[in-house]
Amino acid sequence: MAEAQSKGTGRGGRAAQLAHTGLRHGWTTGACATAASTAAYTALLSGDFPDPVTITLPKGQTPSFALAVEEWAADRSSTMAGVVKDAGDDPDVTHGALVRARVRALPAGSGLVFKAGPGVGTVTRPGLPLEVGEPAINPVPRQMMREHLAAVAERYGRVTADVEVEISVDHGEEIARSTWNPRLGILGGLSILGTTGIVVPYSCSAWIDSIRRGVDVARAAGRRHVAGCTGSTSEKVAVALHHLPEDALLDMGDFAGAVLKYIRRHPVDRLTVCGGFAKLSKLAAGHLDLHSARSQVDKGFLAELARQGGAGDELARAVAEANTGLAALQLCDAAGVPLGDLVAATARDEALAVLRGAPVAVDVICIDRAGMVVGRAEPRGPGAPG
Repeated sequence: MAEAQSKGTGRGGRAAQLAHTGLRHGWTTGACATAASTAAYTALLSGDFPDPVTITLPKGQTPSFALAVEEWAADRSSTMAGVVKDAGDDPDVTHGALVRARVRALPAGSGLVFKAGPGVGTVTRPGLPLEVGEPAINPVPRQMMREHLAAVAERYGRVTADVEVEISVDHGEEIARSTWNPRLGILGGLSILGTTGIVVPYSCSAWIDSIRRGVDVARAAGRRHVAGCTGSTSEKVAVALHHLPEDALLDMGDFAGAVLKYIRRHPVDRLTVCGGFAKLSKLAAGHLDLHSARSQVDKGFLAELARQGGAGDELARAVAEANTGLAALQLCDAAGVPLGDLVAATARDEALAVLRGAPVAVDVICIDRAGMVVGRAEPRGPGAPG
């Protein structure tokens, strides 16, 4: 658990949103690793573990963390401290994880060396902000630890912090199976993450960041064709139809706009968008966030598409009054109106509009809940086959 002294009034932006909802923010694995390593290095130089240990986050907040574990090596050459991650009210898979930092003295002039301990992954593919072979400790957490350990070294009369910092997470390899890490080529455990040190409840930022990293990894691997999929069923369909490797699959979830806007700036030759009919009908209607709390299936819009496909007034009214998008689709299928293909084609055209002429060909696949293809639009856009 940690308490923060926050600077500023918090009257706008995410701070205001958080205050309005009453939800409690939490701390990133990077903040926890910084607190644990600071406590361990302080003990190595002073003989005592500070508890709680206070750190300064990139935006100036100064949270204090209670130590869950502390340990000396038998020969007194290293110390270990651990902090339990508190994600606040965010449904974070790492909530409650024990983040440990073991700090080991190195010869003078060695500098600070990072090591992945049990439960922290290692980078095995290019395209991430870390070199292949490096522990999956992201740049901002590394910088936070460098700064805090340098301050500890100075406090105790050392010129530099000449230490090895080994970060580990209890059960991290198991937890990582619920994250993007295996697909991104981060093997053996979790990543130590965070750019602000703070987890905002129900934030979209982590998912969107993972989409961007997925595009980066695919491009670095030379993939010219990627698929943005709304879930595991649509991924299976995209693989079956296009034989794409795992690192060409983007788990876009509801964030179609995040995929399209990032690929607009970092293009690939071809993008396949694959997802449930109802979700992709929202994209066809111009929505870039497909979450049910932020956009709804517009049956009136589907009725207009059905008319374009040959539906008469009676069928169009039935579509507009249908209980769900799938029910509207079934009505049109029974009447021989290709609503699935019309939604796919319109969603493709919306995607191309967001891409704004970027050299990317787009095709769209709509599926039902069983994973059956119910609509397709062939590739269109720059570079599409003639």
